[in-house]
Amino acid sequence: MPMRRIHLIVEYDGTNYAGWQRQLNALAVQQVLEEALERLTGARVVVHGASRTDAGVHALGQSCHFDTESRIPADKFSYAVNTLLPPDIRVRASREVPPDFHARFSTVGKRYRYLFYDDRHAGALNRFTHAHSIYPLEDRRMQAEADALIGAHDFAAFAASGSVVKDTVRTIWRADVTRSGHDVKLIVEGSGFLYNMVRIIAGTLRDIGSGKLAPGALRRAIDTGDRLDLGVTAPAHGLTLMEVFYDLPEAAGRMNE
Repeated sequence: MPMRRIHLIVEYDGTNYAGWQRQLNALAVQQVLEEALERLTGARVVVHGASRTDAGVHALGQSCHFDTESRIPADKFSYAVNTLLPPDIRVRASREVPPDFHARFSTVGKRYRYLFYDDRHAGALNRFTHAHSIYPLEDRRMQAEADALIGAHDFAAFAASGSVVKDTVRTIWRADVTRSGHDVKLIVEGSGFLYNMVRIIAGTLRDIGSGKLAPGALRRAIDTGDRLDLGVTAPAHGLTLMEVFYDLPEAAGRMNE
């Protein structure tokens, strides 16, 4: 059987894992998925992911691929491997792709979601999916602040300490803040994101929304490149990787017209 490349869309609750990437001294999502695929195919499998989500970060649309000589039909991999996975990891879809497809290097963008819960008391049922804010968040003020992200900018100030990426220019084509009851949702889409960039954006917007930080912080940080112009990094558990794009979404297409 010739070697085939299989593309997977994976959903997971990151609460019990040390992130996506396999590690020597902790359990990661990649390791659990690789071990399940090895049991299924009877051969060693290396899974390549699109995003190295951190410990506690969730995914509804993590993208990854692996190569295999297995005869299992491509669209059946999702059903078969899910029988071998724990309940907090699920393969949502599987398909065969050309050999030059790469889950990480073929991407053109990603969508992330960050969830806040603003109430006097933290929630019991959403404690692993929402970051709690004891202070009310003014979502309209947060949206006005988020508008500064749109476009191509040097986001050097938005990278976590120790980041070694040489090119810090990224293009953001969507940054929306909406409210439903006590839930405040941030959706960010762009060509790519620096390490902890979305969590730094979320933390800054929270500080703007609560009145802790003066409006204009995002614009100042873009202009100065100074991390000190921004708020604290928001907790990992409020973040979810929603989708990885391999064709530009409509919003990005409008920006390029």
